[in-house]
Amino acid sequence: MQVKVYTDGGSRGNPGVAGSGSVVYGPDGETLAEVAYVVGQKSSNNVAEYHGLLRGLEAARDLGATSVEVYMDSELVVEQMSGRWKIKHPDMKELALVARGLAAGFSSVSYNWVPRAKNKKADELSNVAMDAAAKGAKPGVVGAAPSPGKQHVVAGPAHWSGTDAPRTRFVLLRHGQTEHSAAKLYSGSSDPALTDVGVEQAERAAQAVAAMGSIDAIVTSPQTRARQTAEACAAALGITVSEVETAEGFREMDYGDFEGLSRAECVERFGEEFDAWQASTSAAPPNGESLAALHRRVTRARLALQEKYEGGTVLVVTHMTPVKSVIRQALGVGAEAFKHIFLDLASVSVVEFYGDFGVVRCVNDVAHHR
Repeated sequence: MQVKVYTDGGSRGNPGVAGSGSVVYGPDGETLAEVAYVVGQKSSNNVAEYHGLLRGLEAARDLGATSVEVYMDSELVVEQMSGRWKIKHPDMKELALVARGLAAGFSSVSYNWVPRAKNKKADELSNVAMDAAAKGAKPGVVGAAPSPGKQHVVAGPAHWSGTDAPRTRFVLLRHGQTEHSAAKLYSGSSDPALTDVGVEQAERAAQAVAAMGSIDAIVTSPQTRARQTAEACAAALGITVSEVETAEGFREMDYGDFEGLSRAECVERFGEEFDAWQASTSAAPPNGESLAALHRRVTRARLALQEKYEGGTVLVVTHMTPVKSVIRQALGVGAEAFKHIFLDLASVSVVEFYGDFGVVRCVNDVAHHR
């Protein structure tokens, strides 16, 4: 989804009480989110402008946007974020770094200057935030109601689902290319390493994950291709390999006698068994594992991580079918979901759980490979 984000920020006194405003518009010009944010009691206009940008990008991310056009009446921020002007002030350097991290989560972000007259809604919201700051409000999102019926605080899934359970986020990364995946062979219990292409894919994916923000733990399947990908992520995140956890529950499906074969070879050698496996999630390949059995063990593994890291963010480096299983859990749907989700090599998907309630944020993000 492509969105337009209009942002503004201001300070009464420069430095003084400061606030920012951000508005997200959808593809058809509809208002998707409005945010009024108290920056602080003694901040500058430029710092407030950056906070407006941050809140706008965060709102776009939370809405599931993939492409963002940013519009601001601050030429300074537009030129700095576009890379044409240097950033000298240490506070703005830090805020710009955070903004670039958020921007890396989208397929594209552009920065555009607009005159203040065309940025009235964001300006209005920034004044609402400054009014709140003048009354002693602490930094954070505030409510505002100049437009009846509009909600100016970006509400997340917990709000709309009526739960107060903490959010636990799972960043799900499929491993990079192996000889089996390159040859389009079933690869489950076997243990091929990454190819040179796979190593490069893992490194690009690791940089994308690092740009997403704080990761509380890295958990990997025990299989070599996943562990190699997890190690690339650890290096990008500044985490030692010894801190990477291994979880048996996230290993790939055991394809039994189908292992190492192409689909055509399975049909030729195991026609009846292959048809039965395709027709039912409870059927397993000869000497292998059923899809239903895999889903049960991945569910147990996910629940264990959610309990251990409740309220945190966990990077799980695993395989095609386990990632599909976690997405299915978040969607709360039946096994038919397995047939309708495809995941590219070294792709990133993001799901969240609020207690038993799941939300899918992103599926098969491969922007880092373009």
